[in-house]
Amino acid sequence: MKLHKIHTGNFKLDGGAMFGVVPKVLWQKAYPCDENNLCNWAMRCLLVEDEDRLVLIDNGLGDKQDEKFLRHYHLNGDDSLEKSLSEKGFKKEDITDVILTHLHFDHCGGSIAYSDDGKSFKLAFPNATYHTSRKQYEWATHPNQREKASFLKENILPIEESGQLNLVNEEGELLHNIDIKLYHGHTEAQVIPHINYNGKTVVFMADLMPSTAHIPMPWIMAFDVRPLQTLKDKDRFYKEAIENDYILYFEHDLNNECASLHQTKKGVRVKETFKLADI
Repeated sequence: MKLHKIHTGNFKLDGGAMFGVVPKVLWQKAYPCDENNLCNWAMRCLLVEDEDRLVLIDNGLGDKQDEKFLRHYHLNGDDSLEKSLSEKGFKKEDITDVILTHLHFDHCGGSIAYSDDGKSFKLAFPNATYHTSRKQYEWATHPNQREKASFLKENILPIEESGQLNLVNEEGELLHNIDIKLYHGHTEAQVIPHINYNGKTVVFMADLMPSTAHIPMPWIMAFDVRPLQTLKDKDRFYKEAIENDYILYFEHDLNNECASLHQTKKGVRVKETFKLADI
């Protein structure tokens, strides 16, 4: 098995939204912002190469949205999904499986592309089976008013219409060497992949924990629909992560790719940070 980090670019989000009730005087020390209170975040996906399967976990923002939409997010960096796949020697047609942790636009926007006519849509990964949880799909296609702006129909409905969507009901093995667990605080039934890699467990954190700065218990995004459930989610995850020495792989942390955890007098904290290539 090989693991490849897949950068799809960076975007900016309001620091207050990303850190919820935590005062700026605290969070800006852990994750700096610019003069407009915007923090820069990665959209770092993961490619799992395992025998005859090539599994992509999340796929970034995509390129379908117009300038009016994108100007809110200040896209930056030289990376793209296509460029990163090409650098690893792959193209979109090679992907056999796409795991979508959840259906917010910055995690699944690359799933769908415009057809040649520039009006209709097609699968960006035509030979792949797309996996997400049934509860997340139902949640995303019947959104509440608070989350509605994050669920874009053009990113979601064409997957089902293609007939290549697999909806998962339970935790457990999804693919060889990849188990999933479901968490419900950020959004409903977020899929968190656990990858068996060289005898270690690498966990793709998605928005269960966007960055190392979110490791302290109360550091929870204002985007989370059920922050008290997120507290329970984090507690459940921490117990397993410390006991089993999980490696955390961060999707949004601009500065840290991976980390391990340990228990301290102040609670769970980062034990060490490192790059995926160092595992």
